[in-house]
Amino acid sequence: MGKKKPAWHFFTSGYLILVLLFIYLPILYVVVFSFNDSKSMISFEGFSLRWYEAMLENREMLESVKYTVIVAVIATVVSTIVGTIASIGLSKARPLIRSVVMEINNLPVLNPDIVTAISLMLLFLSVKIQRSIVTLTLAHITFCIPYVILSVMPKLRQLDDNVAEAALDLGANPWQALTRVIIPQIYPAILSGALIAFSMSFDDFVISFFTAGKDVQNISMYVYSMKRFNPSVNALSTLIVVAVTIVLVLANLIPALRERKNKKEEY
Repeated sequence: MGKKKPAWHFFTSGYLILVLLFIYLPILYVVVFSFNDSKSMISFEGFSLRWYEAMLENREMLESVKYTVIVAVIATVVSTIVGTIASIGLSKARPLIRSVVMEINNLPVLNPDIVTAISLMLLFLSVKIQRSIVTLTLAHITFCIPYVILSVMPKLRQLDDNVAEAALDLGANPWQALTRVIIPQIYPAILSGALIAFSMSFDDFVISFFTAGKDVQNISMYVYSMKRFNPSVNALSTLIVVAVTIVLVLANLIPALRERKNKKEEY
């Protein structure tokens, strides 16, 4: 006879289902109504692609998408490189220095966005840098780096320091030891940090609002500035959800396929 499951098991399962529904039902709702033939967000009156066509004809919306993607990509690449190098350096630093730097690194994460936004705005004003896409990108790099460091540092703590030293003893130079020994072992953490940085930059509104120029706005700023709801936003949101889903699937599928291939080669 099968073992009877305790009552708390069904409670936790039901709670998990409710949480997932609370998170994903609104997203599913937006996706469904992006194909609605009318502007109504209450009743579905027929399948149509009119809002996708309207989105492609909306130059202001496309401009916001362009700026969002450009800033997010640059911020992700720079913050991932800087954050990874900083993490490797901190892993070799003295415990006191590492502890102090990590506490400083946590400040942008724990601070409310409004505090970081006003601080960066005042910094740019004090050095007389006019707000533009450059200041917006610098601001995004600034708050993305801590998330990369927090993602990479735990993985570095799991590494055996003797591996890198063994590579140096066997004739590898420091660059080869870094690129062929250390980075391949922390690659999942680097990828995770990069994905977090990209999502944080892509989603940001408060810091962007205070550091962007008058002629620059990302998607969140565009939605905030709308005088009335535009159903084309549903279409844009659906495309973003699809793109994020594809990226997440590839990020998990490629390493799994690579690991399976390596196991086959071993046998």
